[in-house]
Amino acid sequence: MFILGIAVFAFGLLVSIAWHELGHLSTAKLFGIRVPQYMVGFGPTIWSRKKGDTEYGVKAIPFGGYIRMIGMFPPGPDGRLEARSTSPWRGMIEDARSAAFEELQPGDESRLFYTRKPWKRVIVMFAGPFMNLILAIGLFLTVLMGFGIQQQTTDVASVSPCVISQSENRDTCKKTDKASPAAAAGMKKGDRIVSFAGVRTDDWNTLSDLIRDSAGKTVPIVVERDGKQVPLTAKIATNLVAKKDSSGAYVQGEYVKAGFLGFSAATGVVKQDFGESVTWMTDRVGDAVDSLAALPSKIPALWDAAFGDGPREPDSPMGVVGAARVGGEIATLDIPASQQLAMFVMLLAGFNLSLFLFNMLPLLPLDGGHIAGALWESLRRNLAKLFRRPDPGPFDVAKLMPVAYVVAGIFICFTVLVLIADVVNPVRIS
Repeated sequence: MFILGIAVFAFGLLVSIAWHELGHLSTAKLFGIRVPQYMVGFGPTIWSRKKGDTEYGVKAIPFGGYIRMIGMFPPGPDGRLEARSTSPWRGMIEDARSAAFEELQPGDESRLFYTRKPWKRVIVMFAGPFMNLILAIGLFLTVLMGFGIQQQTTDVASVSPCVISQSENRDTCKKTDKASPAAAAGMKKGDRIVSFAGVRTDDWNTLSDLIRDSAGKTVPIVVERDGKQVPLTAKIATNLVAKKDSSGAYVQGEYVKAGFLGFSAATGVVKQDFGESVTWMTDRVGDAVDSLAALPSKIPALWDAAFGDGPREPDSPMGVVGAARVGGEIATLDIPASQQLAMFVMLLAGFNLSLFLFNMLPLLPLDGGHIAGALWESLRRNLAKLFRRPDPGPFDVAKLMPVAYVVAGIFICFTVLVLIADVVNPVRIS
């Protein structure tokens, strides 16, 4: 089952890569750019077939993909034109001006990438990451609205007999502790809270906020018990409880004084409506952006986890190998098959979201670097036109290749570090 889980993730990874490159391919052909190759994977070619002027194929190492477009860079001082790969790894080993000069054919002068207007080049380079974003949204919605996600509900899992500050590391009552409002009101395990202070409570966040805002108040509560609605009355206590952020998530190690009822909410798989799904996805995008920005600060802990005795944190950076191992673990979990499938889909959705954000970084050799180059060219040309100066011509992105080599070198070093950590000290979900 572990091997099956890895295989399922590997297939999903290949589909995601092929989908990304399809975005580049379709828009390049739409704008009349010649594309000699469309490849999924790296290394030796396993299978390929030529259709029209494009060779389509699959390579042995399923960790990436690329398309080749003619005239990715403008001609150099010697007037030569080259084909260029959209792949950051392949682009690293190709010289900016001589890698595929032989691929030029008669008539290609009108089918060069750099001769297209900047807005068309932006679309071609943005189309790849955008396909990953679309796929991520589709997969997230499939899980959120089709399967549901595990979250706290308004069902009562247990009732606390007394009021204990959440900052205290204990779960037993002292003689000096006051009885919890839930226990005093007669709330029982298995109750489902239907309304609080006259407000219907269909979800945990609504109920939690109402309780927190009712410190010191005596409120009516209606619970469903054995199919019947039972009215209760509780005087809400003031207690030190975990702080919540704007999205409703608990902030670890931070506490605030707020209303306290004194029960633990049960967790369950709850389907989300479209509005709730959009809110959830928006929060996840924010989390992903924060994680990407915090990536450099996590390198020391990652190094310690790979080469020292440090633990591998749950939010540690994880590569393809680590994600594949998580896929293997999902397949071995003792949970319903539907939830295993939902976890696989969610893992793949998160992978596609990461691909989108990572590729949008304005750094060569990533897609975002080429987008930045096209936007800069557009700005230069428009400013020249505004001030009636000569057209500066296309921006030569090849001049930034030394920077691209440095960036690619950093990426490779980071990828190797993550790979080692994923092998010797992987992130585990069970």
